[in-house]
Amino acid sequence: MTKGNINVSVENIFPLIKKFLYSDHEIFLRELISNGTDATLKLKHLTSIGESKAEYGNPVIEVKIDKEGKKLHIIDQGLGMTADEVEKYINQVAFSGAEEFLDKYKDSAKDSGIIGHFGLGFYSAFMVAEKVEIITKSHKEGTEAAHWTCDGSPKFTLEAADKTDRGTEIILHIAEDSTEFLEEARISTLLNKYNKFMPVSIKFGTKEINDPEHTPATIKDEEGKETTEPQKKITVDNIINNPNPAWTKQPADLKDEDYSGFYRELYPSQFEEPLFNIHLNVDYPFNLTGILYFPKMSNDIQIQKDKIQLYQNQVYVTDNVEGIVPEFLTMLRGVIDSPDIPLNVSRSYLQADGAVKKISSYITRKVADKLKSLFNANREDFETKWNDIKIVIEYGMLSEEKFFEKSEAFTLYPTVDGKYFTYDELFNKIKANQTDKDGKLVILYASDKDAQHSYIESAKAKDYEVLLLDSPIVSHLIQKLESTKENITFARVDGDHINNLIKKDETTISKLNEDQTKALDELLKGIIPSEKFTVQLEAMDSNESPFTITQPEFMRRMKEMQASGGGGGMNMFGNMPEMYNLVINTNSKLVGEILDTETAEKQELLITQGLDLARLSQGLLKGEELTNFIKRSYEMIK
Repeated sequence: MTKGNINVSVENIFPLIKKFLYSDHEIFLRELISNGTDATLKLKHLTSIGESKAEYGNPVIEVKIDKEGKKLHIIDQGLGMTADEVEKYINQVAFSGAEEFLDKYKDSAKDSGIIGHFGLGFYSAFMVAEKVEIITKSHKEGTEAAHWTCDGSPKFTLEAADKTDRGTEIILHIAEDSTEFLEEARISTLLNKYNKFMPVSIKFGTKEINDPEHTPATIKDEEGKETTEPQKKITVDNIINNPNPAWTKQPADLKDEDYSGFYRELYPSQFEEPLFNIHLNVDYPFNLTGILYFPKMSNDIQIQKDKIQLYQNQVYVTDNVEGIVPEFLTMLRGVIDSPDIPLNVSRSYLQADGAVKKISSYITRKVADKLKSLFNANREDFETKWNDIKIVIEYGMLSEEKFFEKSEAFTLYPTVDGKYFTYDELFNKIKANQTDKDGKLVILYASDKDAQHSYIESAKAKDYEVLLLDSPIVSHLIQKLESTKENITFARVDGDHINNLIKKDETTISKLNEDQTKALDELLKGIIPSEKFTVQLEAMDSNESPFTITQPEFMRRMKEMQASGGGGGMNMFGNMPEMYNLVINTNSKLVGEILDTETAEKQELLITQGLDLARLSQGLLKGEELTNFIKRSYEMIK
């Protein structure tokens, strides 16, 4: 038996391992199973090239709980190690790696968002164990098994063992503060979280299933009553993982039902089918595989995130893929697997890493190409899915310049009538009718068909096309389009009277003379609250509404941009009271009656009633003001 000290220069390295090596102690199981998987796959390679005479067979990695003995066993049938290899890889290489890592990160690791450090996987065992044993036998012929023991101090023992089958068994003597890892439910949850798609079968206990070889017999008694014998059960290994998940296969080998089945495997609680998927498969200049799914989206950007799972060689790492996947795509679901993503560093380093930036660019391009091909292949189907995917596309147009450049080929602009245009189609459709007297193309839009119905109807009366743009980031999007497209402007239909939104050369002559106009202006100023409304006197068709409320485009847009995270962080508009324009149609019959009315009391009544009707149409009449309006309306009926 050999006894010795592990060469330690970092003071109290084992407490440091427990505190800093990983932010979450549950990672130890992922790391130990990953090491067993590596050992198994290395053996597979050596046997395939003739460098090992071992019979590879169908190896499994087994996880066993000994609750009474307070032990957890992880057993593989991989390469195994000789005593010399244990000395080299466990006492020297792995430990010096842990020492170097902790020496570098001990002051900052707690806060740096360490994702994992696969090379140090073995020593993560000491986060949950007070003593660790390794019993191992090499695949090499004529070698003796070895037994290594360490109690969490720098002291270890290494002696011969009587193990006869190749592979490695790691025995964790679970510490008092980590007994949760002796619970079957806890281990089962961790295996499903981290090891669900490991490339080597993982066994955790056994389970009963119906015997596939047995067909229950049905017999009839004398009265002709049928009785079916019970289904025969058999006990089989409980294999918790799928070693060959869909993303590891070639797209040509998968059908639509394979992608749907894998989606349900990833998200068993999801009932809705995804709209479509994008299969990622690249081996140069980096390795990346994966499948991304477009689910049905709501307009809430925030609740969608953290659904994409990141793997490294089929080992689950995290579902926070920020910095690897472009932010606008974090609303998607699916899997990304890449051995080229560094997992031992802080997120700030990750976001600056050259390989990661290339991966992010590749994913952006691949998604844009897929959207374009779907649009070209079946535009009608693409249009039916537009409302469910538009938030991702619009977010991408704002946040990724390369995506914005490609997006013109598939971005749709729906109208309030349910028609869909590309930008070029829209431009050609409206350029003749919606160009104002200064030569600028005015693109009208609504954000709420019901609330803005009367304004939409006014626009339609002039044969104007009105888009329906109702996402929470629409103000940012139209700002971007106005800055990149030449000589266009967007105007929401309730931003002003339609004649002012698209100004033409022709003008409507007011029926009021100068004195009447001045008298009306003075009258309105005395009754309309100036802190809420700016009064505009406009000569319009006599059949148009006498009182119309509008909200200035610039002010409203800036407030919307701030509410959805824009405006440079300055709350210039957020604290300002809501201000509206009150457009008075000087040619309306009501205005004529107001001026002809002899009593000031009746004039005030008509103006207040007209204002409240306009406010009611915009949902601005509430509380006491609404109650007063209803009372007044009944009085006027009498």
